[in-house]
Amino acid sequence: MTSIASGAEDQPQITAAMVKALREQTGAGMMDVKSALVEAKGNMDEATKILRKKGLAAAGKKSGRVTAEGTVTSYVGENAGVLVEVNCETDFVGRNENFREFADAVAKVIAGSKADSVEALNNEPWPGDGENQTVGQHVLAMIGAIKENISIRRFARYEAAPNAVLSSYIHAGGKIGVLVELVATSGGKNDKMNDVARDVAMHIAAAEPRFIRRDEVTQKDLDTEREIARDAAAKSGKPENIVEKMVSGKMDKFYGEACLLEQPYIRNDKQTVTDYLAASGKESGCAYTVTRFTRYKLGEGIEKKGGDDFASEVAAFLK
Repeated sequence: MTSIASGAEDQPQITAAMVKALREQTGAGMMDVKSALVEAKGNMDEATKILRKKGLAAAGKKSGRVTAEGTVTSYVGENAGVLVEVNCETDFVGRNENFREFADAVAKVIAGSKADSVEALNNEPWPGDGENQTVGQHVLAMIGAIKENISIRRFARYEAAPNAVLSSYIHAGGKIGVLVELVATSGGKNDKMNDVARDVAMHIAAAEPRFIRRDEVTQKDLDTEREIARDAAAKSGKPENIVEKMVSGKMDKFYGEACLLEQPYIRNDKQTVTDYLAASGKESGCAYTVTRFTRYKLGEGIEKKGGDDFASEVAAFLK
């Protein structure tokens, strides 16, 4: 594998694969990515922070090269809800009615299954099949029929908690999907909850929260955000007490962007999602809380093969 020649034994080895991965993750230029990796001594997380501090990368974003075709679909029954991503090679097949029906059928199979992984799901029986095929065998049959590679990539399955409703929202014909659980923590389950849960699912699709509330934010994320906030504040030349206030303000902004309950509600940015849940619960005589959600973006993290060979481009650059 191509790497940067080192002038000393302790010089880090920066491989083409590392540059490729970091460029796809951050969208930064190749020279900037290479420099950041050298400065970080090959540590990918540290290199990402360096790029962010320089304003060369957007947190948590992927470059436009990372994509795939297919659909994200859902199924919500009386006690179980499913969100699943099924991939194919081309957008043409992704919009094909037979492919869409297959993806919907997969969601229903998952709803009635206890499988906790794609591998386990592939060993489950495909329902209503006279040939007693497994899910995996049926996928192969679909590949033969459609003449294109197909795979079940990932799924989430929820069993509704007591006093809870499950809801899903699919955006842009399967480009983004959300599954959410809403619980009535006081008062009984009611019809209004289904509308509220769907509104929250729509919000999650649009606003991309990473956590529900502050206490779910990992220590690693907190440390990273504080370090970046302090670095930016320190460059202002302000006194230390002012720098601390600036860091605190940036962290509040981070929570407001990353945590669902603190985000401005998409239909009324004068209130947060917490405010919306409180107002909706008051109308129904109960209190609502979001207990979990899953959000899938079609093709997220998958590199779509194009006419250019990006790996070769990186390797050539490093020579």
